[in-house]
This record gives sequence, C-alpha cells and structure tokens, in this order.
Amino acid sequence: MIGFLATLTFGATRAPSEEEALRQLGVAEFRRAVVGIGTDIEASVLTVLALTELGVPEIWAKAISAKHGKILSSVGADHVIYPEAAMGERVAHLITSRMLDFIEFDDGYAIAKVRAPAEAIGRTLAESALRSRYGVTVVGVKMPGEDFTLARPETVVEPGALLVVAGTTDQVQRFAAVT
Repeated sequence: MIGFLATLTFGATRAPSEEEALRQLGVAEFRRAVVGIGTDIEASVLTVLALTELGVPEIWAKAISAKHGKILSSVGADHVIYPEAAMGERVAHLITSRMLDFIEFDDGYAIAKVRAPAEAIGRTLAESALRSRYGVTVVGVKMPGEDFTLARPETVVEPGALLVVAGTTDQVQRFAAVT
C-alpha cells in the first residue's frame, strides 16, 4: 500500500495487544505510519514500538517534549515532529515582524509572505533588484484580485501586492522589516 495516516490510541484495557490490534488492521502492510498521540506518552511510545516490531518501514511520530522525542527515536520513530514548538516559533516571528506568514527550515533557511516594499511598486522585479539589495529571492507574487503566480524578472509589482520570498532566516527577517 502507498501510505497510511493514523492517530492511534489504545485504552487502559489492552486485549488484544497493541501489536495484535495493529496486525488485525493490516498496518504491517503499510509503508509509513503517523502516530499523532501527544498527550499520552506511554501510548505514543508503545504504538511506535509496536509499529517498529511489525516492520513498518517509515514511522512519523508527534512528541510533546525533547525527552519524549528522544524516546520515540530510540524505539523506532524515523521522524519526530514537535508541532506545538514549531507553531510557537512561527507565531513569534509573525507577532514580532511585518510578515504575513513564515516557515523556517532546520538549516537556517526561511520562506515568508510579506507586503511588497514601496521601492518595488510599479517596477519589475529585475528593476527593483530585491535579491541584490536584501539577499532574498522572490519566489512568487500575489497581485490584488489575481491568482498567485511564480515570480519572473519581468513581473511588475502592483500596489497591494504580496511577495513570497526565500532566503536565510536573517535575510528574510531584514527584508520583512522594510516592507
């Protein structure tokens, strides 16, 4: 089977076992599983362990703390995600800046949606030279009343336009400060 997305929880009475219940559901045939149990650490860990023992090749698991994530990794989770922490960081960037949306990657790289700076209005992206001035790459442009389009050097930035820009986190934050 191509994939599997599940939030698995098991009650206090464990008959049949987690592993047997998963086997009965055919989970052993799936290439990947997502365990979205966050608040019940024991259930989360036991589910990842059961999936590992069933031989599921790729396991994604939600963790609520660094120690929880470390345990999940040690029992077989291939990818551990921390959605609450990631969303907290994202919201902090949005609150403390002029960004309309923000995604930061682990390697210090970010993408943000910002209002076009005054210096770009009425000019093409090539003429405004935002990349050479700020180090960010304009990936896309959303003009008022139009669909999102991929950025091209000849794209003219209209008043009210939104830009999707990419660069290092510092470059994106500096650029957002001038918009």
